[in-house]
Amino acid sequence: MTLTVTGLKKSFGPTEVLKDVSFAVEPGQALGLLGRNGAGKTTTIRIIMQVFPPDGGSVLFGDRPIHSQNIRIGYLPEEKGLYPKQKIRDQLVYLACLRGMDKAGAKKAVTGWLDRMGLADTLDKKLETLSKGNQQKIQLALALLHDPGLIILDEPFSGLDPVNAQLLKTIVREQAALGKTILFSSHQMNYVEQFCESVAILHQGRIQVSGRISDLKRQYPRRSLQLRFHDHSLPADEQMRRVWTQVPRAAGLVRSVTPAQDGCRIELGQESDRAVLFAALAAAGADLEQFLVVEPTLEEIFVDKAGDVS
Repeated sequence: MTLTVTGLKKSFGPTEVLKDVSFAVEPGQALGLLGRNGAGKTTTIRIIMQVFPPDGGSVLFGDRPIHSQNIRIGYLPEEKGLYPKQKIRDQLVYLACLRGMDKAGAKKAVTGWLDRMGLADTLDKKLETLSKGNQQKIQLALALLHDPGLIILDEPFSGLDPVNAQLLKTIVREQAALGKTILFSSHQMNYVEQFCESVAILHQGRIQVSGRISDLKRQYPRRSLQLRFHDHSLPADEQMRRVWTQVPRAAGLVRSVTPAQDGCRIELGQESDRAVLFAALAAAGADLEQFLVVEPTLEEIFVDKAGDVS
């Protein structure tokens, strides 16, 4: 079911933390809720989790208020809350039962998920004996034990090495394929961009922009180019200067040339200059291997929308 957040407002004393926050997460998709520290992400998540009510606005799951439904929510918090000196099997079974599972079903789910995480041999170990990354995987297993319809992941990649980060991404994609609704909060933009179709960027308690990542990228002028020449004996920026001596008008189209791996990145004055530059390169006989329009990264969009320090 769709998670629909509409017009959320929340203040703590005189401090207005959320100011008309709205976004939606479709079933079978993961939405990245992004923002700097203090932007209001945690407050938004806690309202969705019904830790405290909003001062205004609503949270619907499907077409009904989330607080009026017995919804299974899987939550991976940024602050870890398991018991370090307790055996992993015992506390996971206990917590699964608190979430409505019977003991036999809880034991089966714990065994299955720890095996899926590559941690089958840790069932009878104390949590404190595990590495930070493996403790994070235990927390993820706990969030998924009871087959939740809504999954909320707050900084899920914390402490994970690249191999375990890939495992987490695979599991999240599997959950999305099952039709689960997934809300994902992280500062690691590269991970968000890899498996979230959409984002909502919070800044100072307001949603600055939301939508599909591909649509947000298309809203920006496409003035950046990645060029690579067949001749690797000369730096690409030096080859560009040779082009300018042959076609002087090409230099006037370019704001900057920055060396990049196996080529250079060019910033044009206007988006319409792309075709003119390409014609100038052809006229100069430039032996191009690559002429690529570079879209802004999610990190660049984030800095643009939430990067001021006022």
